[in-house]
Amino acid sequence: MYSKYQRKKALQLYDQCKSISKVIQKLGYPTRQSLYDWIFERDSPPGYKSTRRKYNNTPDHPRHPSLKLKLETIHRCFELGENVQLVSEEIGYSRASIYTWRKKYILKGATALMNTGDDPRGKLPKGEPISSKEIEQLKAQIQDMQLEIDILKETLDVLKKDPGVDMTALKNREKSVIVDVLKNKYSLSLFLGKLKLSKSSYYYQQNQMKSPDKYAALRIRIFKLFVTTSKTYGYRRIHALLAREGIRVSEKICRIMTECKLKVNVKRRNKYSSYKGEITPAVTNIIERNFHADAPNFKWLTDITEFAIPAGKVYLSPIVDCFDGMLPAWRISTTPDASLVNNMLDDAIATLSEKEHPLIHTDRGCHYRWPGWISRMNNTGLQRSMSKKGCSPDNSACEGFFGRLKNEMFYNRNWSGITIEKFIKILNDSLFWYNENRIKISLGNMSPLEYRRSLGLVA
Repeated sequence: MYSKYQRKKALQLYDQCKSISKVIQKLGYPTRQSLYDWIFERDSPPGYKSTRRKYNNTPDHPRHPSLKLKLETIHRCFELGENVQLVSEEIGYSRASIYTWRKKYILKGATALMNTGDDPRGKLPKGEPISSKEIEQLKAQIQDMQLEIDILKETLDVLKKDPGVDMTALKNREKSVIVDVLKNKYSLSLFLGKLKLSKSSYYYQQNQMKSPDKYAALRIRIFKLFVTTSKTYGYRRIHALLAREGIRVSEKICRIMTECKLKVNVKRRNKYSSYKGEITPAVTNIIERNFHADAPNFKWLTDITEFAIPAGKVYLSPIVDCFDGMLPAWRISTTPDASLVNNMLDDAIATLSEKEHPLIHTDRGCHYRWPGWISRMNNTGLQRSMSKKGCSPDNSACEGFFGRLKNEMFYNRNWSGITIEKFIKILNDSLFWYNENRIKISLGNMSPLEYRRSLGLVA
């Protein structure tokens, strides 16, 4: 472990200071016992040889003591607190052995302290030969269990079912797919009996799967519509788009989209809050969650929402018309200050005629309680309405607009590398698309602008 040079250097230093501790402290080696041995070997007379310890291996004092003695010794030394040296001298085994027993007991329990004689096994009892009939029964059970395992595995891998699926709840088409995957491993009759599938149903499904897909063209059209709408349209609005094209289908759209894994991803949003306390007197909640309007510019809703991207934060302040969800005006900014909502309100007021004075409902955010907002409302004769404190359902129609907007154009997209200016342009284009092209089921599968044109409200 140590070279001759290291031993020589340690012995020279010891001759100078005559201290074991100082040698170890200065050199960092060897152990105290090693240095004692080196000194003893150097200073012992020539021809001296240490006497070998004679092990007392008698029936009364075996070389390998019993498990009972080891456990009693550990109990006395480390539970009752008796002196290890005194116990060692009493039982005739070294202190190192006692500590070794304790270490093994802590790591692996009493089993680690057992000797061969502590657990005599004896002779094995004579067995009886099993009958061939029982062997065949066991083989059949093993094959049946292996069949269940293979069916479950293919159900998870091929059909993408959840673990713990009920085999009896599978459709005949799904059962036929599993049979095709494993038909070279088991007999067909064994499969059909296990899956409770009749032979006629199996061959019917085989013929159906081999026949051409009569919905192939419809699948392609549905996929294109799903992609062109930025993967934001569910089966109801896809159905509406197909109906506008003159394609008449029913519940098949939902099934086809499920088979093609065309799913709209929805993410929970974090709401931006502009509440800064009761800085001015609050006004009454006039709208009282009645978001229905019989005419445009009769009830308006507004709020502020936040878009956080790697490049920074962007804030949107729109007006939502309760009549059809149209956005008469909006403003986008990188700071949620008073000018954001005030300029937005100026733009919205500019769209009104002299006879139109809509009710504007807001939350209790500070922007709607500052002098700039209040003076604009009073000067144009617009009526204010406010939600209760911390009650988002009081402005749920506006919150719903924010949720749809973010689910369709913001969430589930990677905005890394997109600058603030580019994001504002994308957001602005999405709002124009929302007004002019995005269809709503409640509007007869028309966009807000198309709906107003159908009523003759706009050119």
